[in-house]
Amino acid sequence: MTDQTPAQRMIGDFAPKLAELTDHVLFDDVWARPELSPRDRSLVTCAALVTNGSTEQLRSHLAIGKQNGLTETELKEAIIHLAFYAGWPRAMSAITVAKDILGTSETGQ
Repeated sequence: MTDQTPAQRMIGDFAPKLAELTDHVLFDDVWARPELSPRDRSLVTCAALVTNGSTEQLRSHLAIGKQNGLTETELKEAIIHLAFYAGWPRAMSAITVAKDILGTSETGQ
């Protein structure tokens, strides 16, 4: 048996079509388009998730953002910036998730 994707592990047994669309349309197609770099896509995605208050999905996308070249400082700064556009409660919720996921490995930040 092959390794399951995160979407398959999360919802594949309950909503296999949504897992399939997540894997094949979103990640295999949309995320692979060359018009934006993976780094830029991660920044846009994290910003959208903060703005929507989607902290559950933000958890994994912060980690993906780091893998795609965003620094902890850049991710934190994006959340701080969004506090004034998305709302203070959403930014506070997002920064709490970021603290949990990213920790404080960058000194002085």
